Amino acid sequence: MKLLAKALTLAAVIIGAVWVLGTPPNLQAAAAAHGDAGAGHGQHHGPPVSADAPVLFRVGPLPVTNSMVYTWLIAGIIFLFVRAGTRRMQEVPTGAQNVVETAVEALEELTKGLLEPKVARWVFPFAATFFLFIVVSNLMGLLPGVGSIGTGTPAKGGLPFGVEHVDLPLFRPPTADANMTVAMAAVFFVMNLVWALRYNGPLGLVNHLFGVKGGMRGAIVIPLSLIFIFIGLIEVISMGIRPVALAMRLYGNIYGGESVLTIMLTNSPLGLGALPFYFLELLVAVVQALVFTLLAIAFTGALCSHEEEEGHEAHAH
Repeated sequence: MKLLAKALTLAAVIIGAVWVLGTPPNLQAAAAAHGDAGAGHGQHHGPPVSADAPVLFRVGPLPVTNSMVYTWLIAGIIFLFVRAGTRRMQEVPTGAQNVVETAVEALEELTKGLLEPKVARWVFPFAATFFLFIVVSNLMGLLPGVGSIGTGTPAKGGLPFGVEHVDLPLFRPPTADANMTVAMAAVFFVMNLVWALRYNGPLGLVNHLFGVKGGMRGAIVIPLSLIFIFIGLIEVISMGIRPVALAMRLYGNIYGGESVLTIMLTNSPLGLGALPFYFLELLVAVVQALVFTLLAIAFTGALCSHEEEEGHEAHAH
């Protein structure tokens, strides 16, 4: 449990640092342009949910977006809940301890079932952190008020604080911001490379990528080596594409869901048209967290496994 708490804190610091450095600096100008357009035409123009996270304020030269503020809130909630569940450990778990232990044991079994024991020990803290943060972020992104409380064009003839469209929401789900998903994928890419080098060694990793598989011997190795070099180059390209696929899959699904819910809430009587999509998004929130975690584990296993080669060598002896 202490290992999980440390992993959560470490990952939050790493992701936060990468994310702040990667935040686009010209978001305020874009928000101002949206505001001018709304004032000029009296209605909202553009996508239902801004593709970038608007800047709420700045700390010196660093912009602070609404998704960053919500990330801090989510990280605080996760930390407090994990702390409450591990502060006074009991032999028969109850309450928060039961929830934390169930989540940790399930994720640990999942990791051990897909990776070798020593690799599972390296990967488990990061895999558990990814899953817990993503699933909590996705679910909290569906809470009432997230994306709908903020500033915008005042509504005519409505409530005193009502707006026709929220141009600058106070909160935004972190996983609906590409900066967040890219930061998580970047952390995974670096750690995946570290684990691969630790498991194989530099020369072993090169052999794992480009070496002839299947325990082949003799002259047949010469033509086969050319084929496996080509396959190794494809694998290297695939290693660079994997974090992009992880980031864009998660961002696209969550951002798309936010956009659909916003459209249905604003274009159906009393927002009732959003109800079926809301329940669908509850399922998507959990599934996308699981998909991100499983793919991260599977990609690691592809570089940190020699079972096939060892099996062929044992058979040959």
